Amino acid sequence: MQINTLIGSILTLTGSIFLFLGALGVYRMPDLYNRMQAGTKATTLGTMLTLMGIGVCHTEWIGQILILIIFIAITNPISSHALARAAHFKGIPLTEKSVIDKLKEKESKAEVK
Repeated sequence: MQINTLIGSILTLTGSIFLFLGALGVYRMPDLYNRMQAGTKATTLGTMLTLMGIGVCHTEWIGQILILIIFIAITNPISSHALARAAHFKGIPLTEKSVIDKLKEKESKAEVK
């Protein structure tokens, strides 16, 4: 077994573990906002590691894979943030265990002015 294949397999396995943990976080978290945060962070890292593993195994694809990794690193957090703000403005409640809501505080300060 070549060293590239071994390293690529380890990276792909690690990425798969992060993707599984992201799915588990989506299942276990109490509200939409926590689920979105757990899913986004774990799937961003998991997808990037999986793609890196494929890139190490198939070095001729490394250019396209780096473009995909950059695209995922930029778009995944931005889309998650946009969805969370839309859900908040729609009125989807936080869990009762939530201690603070910074966006609600910011909105109430803006209304006072």
